[in-house]
Amino acid sequence: MRIADLEREESSGEHQESTASILLRARDGDGAARETLAGRYFPVLRRWAHGRLPRAARDLVDTDDLVQSAVAKALLRFDSFEPRGEGAFLACLRQILLNKIRDQARRAKRRPQHEGLDDDLGAGSRSPLEEVIGRESLDRYESALNRLTETQRQAVILRLELGFRYREIAEAIGSPTPSAARFLVARGLAHLSRIMRENDEGR
Repeated sequence: MRIADLEREESSGEHQESTASILLRARDGDGAARETLAGRYFPVLRRWAHGRLPRAARDLVDTDDLVQSAVAKALLRFDSFEPRGEGAFLACLRQILLNKIRDQARRAKRRPQHEGLDDDLGAGSRSPLEEVIGRESLDRYESALNRLTETQRQAVILRLELGFRYREIAEAIGSPTPSAARFLVARGLAHLSRIMRENDEGR
């Protein structure tokens, strides 16, 4: 469940515990808190994974199963996770899920293909990120992303990949205002663009 969904529920009179509080309880071993986190993040991670997982790999594994596996792995590691906020936890979840997607993509490449390559590029499977930079640029993007500061990386991921609004980003990373989060995203994207351009020029 996205932060925006939680806020709509709050405005309708339903009390919602803050994500920061749930993260702390989950780190302390609260099973109910961990289940709450899994429920909150599953939908947005499923949308993200669907855009990243090649169609051929979807024949091998269900997207929901992949997301559930990644969330379960993240929660198992929770005892050693530093409670730096929602942005850090989502970045951790994203990396675990990305590694699983890469594993599935490698397995799919080793299988005989029954569909043409163009099927992997259908509009219905494109993520917001792919709409911006294209599937062929994803590897270069990932490499450049790792060269940003941790806060910039979290902000860019939340905005560009997970579709968070600036108010949501500010809450997730502890930025003082939505305007400050917007500035951080802009700086991160500018830095990212420069790194990718330099990498292209150096090839």
